[in-house]
Amino acid sequence: MAGIDYSQKIPNNVDLAGDKRLQRALEAWQPNYLEWWAQMGPSDFNMKDVYLRTAIDVGSDGWAHFGYVKMPDYRWGIFLGHAEAERKIGFGDHFGEPAWQQVPGEYRNWLKRLIVTQADTEPASVEQQRLLGHTAPSLYDLRNLFQVNVEEGRHLWAMVYLLHSYFGKDGREEAEELLHRRSGNADHPRILGTFNEPCEDWLSFFCFTMFTDRDGKFQLLALAESGFDPLARTCRFMLTEEAHHMFVGQTGVGRVIERTLQVMKDNPGKDVRDYGAIPLEMIQRYINFWAASSTDLYGAEISSNSANFFRSGLKGRAYEDKQADHKALEGQYRLENFVDGRVSVEQVPLRNAMNEVLRDEYVRDNQKGIEYWNRICERMGSQFRFRLPHRRFNRKIGCYAAGRFHPESGDVLDEATWNAHVATWLPTDKDRTYVKSLMKPVYEKGKYASWVAAPAKGIDDKAPDFEYVKL
Repeated sequence: MAGIDYSQKIPNNVDLAGDKRLQRALEAWQPNYLEWWAQMGPSDFNMKDVYLRTAIDVGSDGWAHFGYVKMPDYRWGIFLGHAEAERKIGFGDHFGEPAWQQVPGEYRNWLKRLIVTQADTEPASVEQQRLLGHTAPSLYDLRNLFQVNVEEGRHLWAMVYLLHSYFGKDGREEAEELLHRRSGNADHPRILGTFNEPCEDWLSFFCFTMFTDRDGKFQLLALAESGFDPLARTCRFMLTEEAHHMFVGQTGVGRVIERTLQVMKDNPGKDVRDYGAIPLEMIQRYINFWAASSTDLYGAEISSNSANFFRSGLKGRAYEDKQADHKALEGQYRLENFVDGRVSVEQVPLRNAMNEVLRDEYVRDNQKGIEYWNRICERMGSQFRFRLPHRRFNRKIGCYAAGRFHPESGDVLDEATWNAHVATWLPTDKDRTYVKSLMKPVYEKGKYASWVAAPAKGIDDKAPDFEYVKL
């Protein structure tokens, strides 16, 4: 595959110039996208030079090229991972058949639904984060926010290319609609609940990029297995960019923890809030909220839709090559279901539990992040340990939405017990007010807000006082 062609109005590595009709359609969509960015992106910083990473090739040597660019001039484009010669479908009823280069007619609506749902999350997160630049704790963090934002924009382009290329008129209409829904809008919200939650402070942003972007990782891993080869190749390259978003979240929360522990060490017995830090228990409550909300993104525990997506070869399991049975016809899944106020264990056909199989991988990966934060506690001599909330805790989707559950044990709680303890488990209005009170911008080179530690090293190995954003 040739490298990315930046001579085109829309950078791409799909020979867009060879399909004039498609090229005209996407070039007609481009101004609408830029208008959406001007209205709903980090618009107050559009004229600032930001030290951003841009892909110049999808190979390992070209995907991370750094330089100053104004965000509206960022070269959003269409980049597919390298094609795999004679690729075969790796799962489901079509296992072993040649991967599809065109949309299989019988699965057209299901495939479009998967693409639109994934696409909708990309502009949604930009909208959620659009005002955070005004309270950035450092230039380093401001740059990371903008890097996440422009890459979410590029991921939208990746999905819009598929809609325009393979779904005709209704694909173009779906692409337009992606620019009209709004995060948190009561009349025209984004498709998935987590992407309508307010993200108004940087602790929320770090938790979002830790937990919600990690959901994105596993959704992309599952879609990267797709028998529809253009979708699989698109998602493989998106995963490369998604890794940085999770890095921002995991290390960001870690730096908040590190700063709080340093304040505790320097001022034993004192309230860290007196020194502009965030109490560890409050951080835990934010973790509980965002982890639970993001866990919902996998859908219901028993799902005919997930079974259909799997059997049809549209959406597989993360790391499908590690599975023994790629058709999943015989397997059973041990599911803890919640029915009539009690948890019961039942065996369900594996295909009907594909949401839960993916959620298992997600929970295991989240736990690694918790362990990373606990190593910071150990290193700094603290006995405090962070915990990943139980997968039943504070759910709004699936069987557990019907009950109340303890965040650690997952035990069923009555409403009175929940009400008596919820303020110790989830952020309160007082918590949010305090965290927001800390959100004051720090734009001086090499300086950081009182509530967050400096990173271990800079982006692209830059010096601590590097000017990541020229304000």
